[in-house]
Amino acid sequence: MAKENSKTVKETVKTGVSFGSALAMVISYVNWHSIGWAILHGLMGWVYVIYYIIRYH
Repeated sequence: MAKENSKTVKETVKTGVSFGSALAMVISYVNWHSIGWAILHGLMGWVYVIYYIIRYH
């Protein structure tokens, strides 16, 4: 049972990180219209999303 829970947690974290990166890239591209910035912000993931929320909203 513990092994099953561990697998579920790992999959959830991976999905959350992937979603954070995708969200950061979309926000970045919509605001700055630059693929380069979108890639950089995608690598930052949730850090950029949280920064954007604090700074611009």
